[in-house]
Amino acid sequence: MWDVAGLGAAALLLVVGAGPFTRLVDRLADRTGMGETLAGIILIGAVTSLPGLITSLVGAAGGDAAFAMNNALGGIAVQTVFIALADVFYRRANLEHAAASLPNLLAPVGLCIMLSVALVAGAGPPMSVLGVHPASLLIIGCYWYWLRLSRKVRSAPMWLVKQTRSTREDVPDPASFDGRESLAWMWTRFAGLAVVVAATGYVVGEAGLSLVERTGMSSGLVGALVTGVVTSLPELVTVLYAIRIRALHLALGDIVGGNGFDVLFLSASDVAYREGPIYAAMDAKVFLFLGLGIGLNLLVAAGLIRRQESGIGFEGIALFAFYAAGAAMLIGLG
Repeated sequence: MWDVAGLGAAALLLVVGAGPFTRLVDRLADRTGMGETLAGIILIGAVTSLPGLITSLVGAAGGDAAFAMNNALGGIAVQTVFIALADVFYRRANLEHAAASLPNLLAPVGLCIMLSVALVAGAGPPMSVLGVHPASLLIIGCYWYWLRLSRKVRSAPMWLVKQTRSTREDVPDPASFDGRESLAWMWTRFAGLAVVVAATGYVVGEAGLSLVERTGMSSGLVGALVTGVVTSLPELVTVLYAIRIRALHLALGDIVGGNGFDVLFLSASDVAYREGPIYAAMDAKVFLFLGLGIGLNLLVAAGLIRRQESGIGFEGIALFAFYAAGAAMLIGLG
């Protein structure tokens, strides 16, 4: 039963540490001039994804391609649903309305492009260059270009979001410049918290594989609905805490940024998987969650375009419904 205890302990650590981490990144976003959206995408998104990355690497190195890929894809799916959950808790306005920005709109589009690359790679013939599938390199290239384009559209937008009474602008908080904490010390704390968060990923990965072996559950099911959810808990706590302090762009950037980083798990897993290109090992469960991830993020993009001013919005209800249907289909596949 150590696997269940390990998953529980890792989940508790991730939940407890997410609040202080969010406060720190919110101040870093102001002090560095990065802005909440990019800080959410790059800083929070990357660090809160580290447990999932380590978990996928553990699975891939152990030869379990389905576990590695569905851990990543399951994390993307449940994290996207967290946006709808955040809408429930933020009563002032619809989150996609209040935190509308070009980088936030660009993020789900870029994510769908990267997921489509993996989808095509899985349907195509097996191939590799020096042990790595070309699609893995293309996914990394797409991610780099997405970050570059996000900075460009933030600094030089070609169209502007219409401001309403419910729109929250991404402007620095003067309290972040009080001088009581040096920027160097803030980065040191950030690195320390990142190491702690990453360490939980190894525990979750080993516990997940042990759970598969002990219970006979399919590795794709455990990856998508157990370890994928556990390693996504930092995103849940972070987005809810960011809403509490009204850092709405940070909240949305955390989810879309974490999702983008999670797609890179596929590239990393391809390197760690030594039994051939990992995309050649994709089964129906992996294809299911690839399609689900694309659909969920297109719903988020639609919500950002529609910008319903209040309530959970059509996209929020659809996010819950799509995820529930996808999880039910995955369970039905066994």
